[in-house]
Amino acid sequence: MKNQNLVSLVEVAETIADNKFILGDRLVEIGISGPNLEATLSSIAMAQAELGHARLMYKWANELQGLNGTKIEVRGQTGKAFPSVVNTTNWIGLIAGLYAVNVAVDLVMKAVINTNHPKVNTPFSKMLKEQEEHLLYSKSWCKQLLNDTGAVPKTFRQELEKVTVEVGQWLRTVENDELLISEKIFRENSNLIALYKETIEKLISLGDVQHV
Repeated sequence: MKNQNLVSLVEVAETIADNKFILGDRLVEIGISGPNLEATLSSIAMAQAELGHARLMYKWANELQGLNGTKIEVRGQTGKAFPSVVNTTNWIGLIAGLYAVNVAVDLVMKAVINTNHPKVNTPFSKMLKEQEEHLLYSKSWCKQLLNDTGAVPKTFRQELEKVTVEVGQWLRTVENDELLISEKIFRENSNLIALYKETIEKLISLGDVQHV
C-alpha cells in the first residue's frame, strides 16, 4: 500500500488523537473541581490515560505517513477535535463528551482491527483496555446524571445530543469513505453509525426507564 493511499486513515487517526488530547486537557481543567473527591481523582487518572492515547494515535498517524513517530512532541491538536468537546466548560458536558467520543473511537478502532489489514499496524491493545474502563466510568456517571433531580437530566441530554450529532457526522464520513473501503481498511457496510446510535439510544432508555 502506498502512503498516499493512507490519507483517509491518517485523518481518522488524527481525529481520534485530537479529541483524546482535548479530553485529557478538559479532564484536568474541569475534573479538578469535580462533584466529589472520587470524581476528581478519577478525572486526573483518566486525563493521563487519554493524553497517552492521544500520543499513541499521533505516533501512529506519523508512521502511516512514513515519518518517525518515536520523537513526537504534542503541543496542540491538529484542528480535528469536535467543537462540543473543545468548548466543554462543565462536568455534565465533560461526561457527555467522554462517553460519546469514546464509544465512537472504540467502534472505529475495532473495525480497523477486524479487517486485519496486513500493512496497517494497529497498536491498540493496551489503549482499548484502558478505554473500556473509561467507557464504564463515564457510562456510570451518565446514568447518575440522567436520573438526577431538577434540570440536570435535561441539561445532560442536551449536551449528549450536541456531541453525538458531531460524532455521528464523523462516523458517517468514515464508514462511507471510498478510499478506506477500496483499500479494505474498513469493510463495506460496517454500520458504524447504526451501532453508535444503538449504543447511545440504549443509554438514554436507561434514564427513561428510571423515570417511568
